[in-house]
Amino acid sequence: MGSDYLIRAAARDGSVRALVATTTQLVSEARRRHDTSATATAALGRTLTGAALFAATLKDGESVTLRIVGDGPLGGIIAEADHAGNVRGYVQVPHADLPSRPDGKLDVGGLVGRNGFIHVTRDLRMREPYTSSAPLVSGEIALDISNYFVVSEQTPSAVALGVLVNTDLSVLAAGGFFLQAMPGAPDDTIKALESNVALIPSVSQAIERGMTPEGILAVAMTGIPYDVLARQELAYRCRCDRERVERALISMGARELREMASGGRPVELTCHFCGTSYVFQQQEIERLLRQALGEEPPVHQ
Repeated sequence: MGSDYLIRAAARDGSVRALVATTTQLVSEARRRHDTSATATAALGRTLTGAALFAATLKDGESVTLRIVGDGPLGGIIAEADHAGNVRGYVQVPHADLPSRPDGKLDVGGLVGRNGFIHVTRDLRMREPYTSSAPLVSGEIALDISNYFVVSEQTPSAVALGVLVNTDLSVLAAGGFFLQAMPGAPDDTIKALESNVALIPSVSQAIERGMTPEGILAVAMTGIPYDVLARQELAYRCRCDRERVERALISMGARELREMASGGRPVELTCHFCGTSYVFQQQEIERLLRQALGEEPPVHQ
């Protein structure tokens, strides 16, 4: 199976913005790293895909974080993506699961919870990131992201996200699309989009059957002249490294570091996003403490 990617397109008259992605490989990698249950895989995979689509609307160097916090047993979901196609995320309770719904589908809404909020933080390379929120309406992720755009952005959007999980917990297919009618879009265009979207009942099943993002886009934009503007490779990639972890430790302050140093034992920290562990010996913690106190310059400039 080929690598994951996203395509960005627009109607030639500027009335529609369209993004379609296949994310099977990166969702598989997330499942492997976090050992998620079937339903947790679906919830995390949908959120990762949503973040990737969202990030494609940003500019180079910018990134977005989706945080979904419901009242279900899964706890919170965090997904980050940047304009370069790097995606990462995790769930608070990866082994949480629920029986399938009566229709046989995974109960993502029940696992996430239908009472809570979706928080969207954009890092636009300004002084402070910008965060806005909207209430959850279903816990099924796609509808919640769509509702966010209506409530917080005043831009009606069609969002579809899907993850197909095999009985052995492997990911068979994952992907999604994001269609947005721009302000002033003709009524005929909006009606055509609604009719076209109804022809794609399950984006994950479409991908499993071999449909590419280009094929899904062609169905979604039937009757609407459009151009593909860009193609972006996607991958599950974590930005953590030892230097970043050291900076995080220093930012905790001298008091915390002093307590760590007084323990006399190595300190192990694990990245939530990728599961990589970083071990710091006592002398290293003492060095970071001196840096926090301003007694020693940082090694990394």
